[in-house]
Amino acid sequence: MTPTIAILLIITFLLSTVGLLLLIWSIANNQFRHGKDAARTIFTSGEEGVGEDPAEKSTQELTEKPDLELSARYQADQSSRKAALAWIASSIVWIVVGSFYGLLSSAKMHMPELLASSEWFTFGRIRPMHLNAVSYGWSSMAGIGIALFLIPRLFKTPLVGSRYAILGSAIWNIGLVLGLGAINIGLSDGKEWLEFPWQIDLLFVVGGALCAVPLLLTAANRTVSHLYVTSWYLLAALVWFPILFFIANMPFTFPGASGATVNWWFAHNVLGLWVTPLGIGIAYYMIPKILGRPIISYQLSLIGFWSLALFYSQVGIHHIIGGPIPTWLVTLSIVHSVMMSIPVITVAINHHGTMMGNFGRLKDSPTLRFVWIGALMYTASSLQGSMEALRSINVITHFTHYTVAHAHLGMYAFLSFILFGAIYFVMPRLMNWEWPSRGLISLHFWLVSAGILIYFFSMTIAGWKQGIELLTADTPFMDIVRMTIPYLEARTLGGSLMTLGHLVFALHFLAMLLRRGESKDQPTLFRSMNKEVIR
Repeated sequence: MTPTIAILLIITFLLSTVGLLLLIWSIANNQFRHGKDAARTIFTSGEEGVGEDPAEKSTQELTEKPDLELSARYQADQSSRKAALAWIASSIVWIVVGSFYGLLSSAKMHMPELLASSEWFTFGRIRPMHLNAVSYGWSSMAGIGIALFLIPRLFKTPLVGSRYAILGSAIWNIGLVLGLGAINIGLSDGKEWLEFPWQIDLLFVVGGALCAVPLLLTAANRTVSHLYVTSWYLLAALVWFPILFFIANMPFTFPGASGATVNWWFAHNVLGLWVTPLGIGIAYYMIPKILGRPIISYQLSLIGFWSLALFYSQVGIHHIIGGPIPTWLVTLSIVHSVMMSIPVITVAINHHGTMMGNFGRLKDSPTLRFVWIGALMYTASSLQGSMEALRSINVITHFTHYTVAHAHLGMYAFLSFILFGAIYFVMPRLMNWEWPSRGLISLHFWLVSAGILIYFFSMTIAGWKQGIELLTADTPFMDIVRMTIPYLEARTLGGSLMTLGHLVFALHFLAMLLRRGESKDQPTLFRSMNKEVIR
């Protein structure tokens, strides 16, 4: 056993031990015995049975209502306004930037001569710029922004110390600008998900720590005794990520082949212990709130959280099956990957079971349509990932476009769709203004939906055929490359539709910030509804 693997296993053991101790604490404090009452904690008095899809209309109307809980929720929403807007608005900028770099890198896969004379636009630079812009810029910043909005609602108290989060967003943005600039001029650490030079990584550590301050202070000042499951997911993500990020970016610590183990331990844990808790936690709040219906099994939601915490830490090693690492370590990773079916199934039962009998709301609610599709794609991508970890499947899919398709099913169809839906829910409450255009919301949805479908299926088919042919010894490699070109062109088409959808989304978001359009007393839905339905 190399020192690197020993350190990695010790760290993972400590993280799992902390998770186990927290599990024991939650059992000792009867967190599992609250049942339906705990699932109802996100509703105010009389709110169950009535969806919250409409934005609350105006400050004056709210303050005139005798419901003190509703007024308190409004105050909680407004307390997070500046901090949440700082993170969410920044994320919109980065999804546009990252989309253009992604589209360009996709085009270069089947048009390698495109901008070939410029070192600034070589594939080896623009592809990691795309990855980091959408991962740390769009996904992370949007997720933190939504978390800043939800935490005061979950703890039923105004956000404390929002200025720390605002300062943290500024430092995080500076880190992104410097990090992407460093990659563009050729200064990269050369590890996927860890390309930023370690000196710049310190800015993310500081920015993330500042963002955690108001979340922890608000948790300390909460007025609720029970932590709803979304609180567990969000707080855990905000604790796990700094630990993962700090360890993986320690300079001169994990050299050579052993560094690959740490690289994929980090890269996959970013997916499972950072973006996955953000996405699942947001869905656990949004789906029941839109429907006005508690999740069907609160105990299952907690089992899903703790099984994620206990099983996910070693999943990433299956990306280096056949690499220069001990076979037992790979086998351990495969076992963990298969065990991940437990949290996936529990989450699926809750998300989709809660939707039973309410699928008609998908016709009108942008938040519900985006979030539920995202939750559905979490189920699909996670089960696909567990199968992909099996050696019999991995031998075909490894080093192919199939892996690219799977990554986008998770990071985009799952997480980004949930973030889109959450932003459609959050912004009217932060701005006290409804979305200006129903048509732009619909256009955004269909563009990104068509785009990811084309992208995923073209890359999945190409990757599987590519893997089969790579195992055929007498097939020339260039024949395999030429075989994939039509699928790569379809990928660019899908990417173009997604990029266009992001531009529509960004322009609509800007119009929202500027309060364009007419003042409305009903929400901006996919279609009009009777007031009796939406209240």
